[in-house]
Amino acid sequence: MKGSKGLRSRLAQYGDEAFALFLRRGFLKGAGYTDEALERPIVGVLSTASDFNPCHKTAPQIAEAVARGVRLAGGLPFVFPTISLHEAFSFPTSMLLRNLMAMDVEEMISALPLDAVVLIGGCDKTIPAELMGAVSANMPAIVIPVGSMLAGRHEGARLGACTDCRRLWAAYRAGQLNQADLDRAHDQLMPTSGTCMVMGTASTMAVLAETLGFSLPGASTAPAVSSDRARLAEATGARAVAMALAGGPTPRELLTPAALRNASVVLQAISGSTNAIVHLAAIAGRAGLSYDLAELDRVGRETPVLLDLKPAGANFMEDFHAGGGLPALWRRLRDHLDLSAPTVTGETLGDIIARWPAYVDEKVIRPPENPVVSGEAIAVLTGNLAPQGAVIKLAAATKRLTAHQGPALVFDSLEDLARRIDDPSLPVSPESVLVLRNTGPVGAPGMPEAGALPIPKRLGAQGVTDMVRISDARMSGTAFGTVVLHVSPEAAVGGPLALVRDGDVIRLDAAARRLELNVSDEELARRRAQWRAPPKPKRGYARLYVDRVTQAELGCDFDFLRETG
Repeated sequence: MKGSKGLRSRLAQYGDEAFALFLRRGFLKGAGYTDEALERPIVGVLSTASDFNPCHKTAPQIAEAVARGVRLAGGLPFVFPTISLHEAFSFPTSMLLRNLMAMDVEEMISALPLDAVVLIGGCDKTIPAELMGAVSANMPAIVIPVGSMLAGRHEGARLGACTDCRRLWAAYRAGQLNQADLDRAHDQLMPTSGTCMVMGTASTMAVLAETLGFSLPGASTAPAVSSDRARLAEATGARAVAMALAGGPTPRELLTPAALRNASVVLQAISGSTNAIVHLAAIAGRAGLSYDLAELDRVGRETPVLLDLKPAGANFMEDFHAGGGLPALWRRLRDHLDLSAPTVTGETLGDIIARWPAYVDEKVIRPPENPVVSGEAIAVLTGNLAPQGAVIKLAAATKRLTAHQGPALVFDSLEDLARRIDDPSLPVSPESVLVLRNTGPVGAPGMPEAGALPIPKRLGAQGVTDMVRISDARMSGTAFGTVVLHVSPEAAVGGPLALVRDGDVIRLDAAARRLELNVSDEELARRRAQWRAPPKPKRGYARLYVDRVTQAELGCDFDFLRETG
């Protein structure tokens, strides 16, 4: 039934559409639905609830609130599952499975008889995967994040996962914190359900989903356990019914070059996770668009960091929400944004700013004349060590190290790193440049969050807290340090990182946006002739992944899922 909606759409193919509809209605009657109910517009509620995803513990309650909103607006909700990914519960890394989840989302949206879909996501790869799949399916879609945890409290201090996880663990490794004290703090690091309450990848992607127009205003910041979150979920369900009846806006109507540029502005202004760069490139690629890294760098030079949140600042997501929320930040950035960009509400960004309450907590959402950092939160590097680019989060780096030259100390794999990093005889000094390779999309596989290499224990005990670290891996948005990431092409496909040897001099000049290996072209050519590609996985999804995954600047998506032409 071409052009049909609701229950009559996407009928199973038996060669007799009337019979297919008769059969479908029969099964739903068996589930207790009436004929009248089955005439309503159908809204799918994609739930990522999973016992292996503790950040999404409230996803069933969010789905229930969404369904209530759908019914109140005259629609019929159907909750369905997809793969759910949690950063700490996915071996070897959730990034390996992001594309699999995106395929699951796309295929389920495309196969089920839906008129619109609500996407419930949060930790860390779920919202990117949902947006990738939704853009490919191009059905009206709206995102409701699960929301962030509340901050923990321990001995007079507020704690936030996972920035303080890393700080406490580093202190423990350096012998500055004993096991008992670590354990007491550990109990308070994640005091409620929800995603990390700092500006990690989950919070960053929720903020960017709202900026791209895929969420209701305020949906990215309301805490997971708040009544605001439940009310936003109900309103999201009601809005999904309106989108189902109108047939839009569709994801590709929202995802425009202007929207992507707005996302770059906001990413810089919140000093967001560098992982967002990879995800934005993948999402853009699903619509046949390019995510412009050079533009991201240009935007960063003129955009101040205005959001005072950990790890770049001092506050938490609950403070961001109470302090005015994302539209209040947009108002501060209005001269940098395209305010004509559309959203799922039917309003533009400018419309939302105009009606949003005037209150703003200037300690959290800073005025432009008093920024957290004047600009350049995230920079894009090039040079003979990263011909296709690399990134560094300058807002989280040690300033004196952003112009540094030192000898390389190379680790060939994660196993090599684990085996040698704490060896007392490791030939390392504070001036060394730690290099980790074969941890990119193909090399790991899956590009794990291993780029923030630990400080060697011997140096940590001496008080060293940061060093220049370079890899083809990623790092958590909750991490900090002078860390160069996403070096492309990666070592496993023959990028220059594969040719670095211990003692080679590496020069980082972040101001000039350069990452250089001080080795002659002739010597590099000789080393290249000796290089051999690592073996590939023999079978299954891992083999598909390494055969078809793109490099970081294209989003690490599968080449056959990117829109071309």
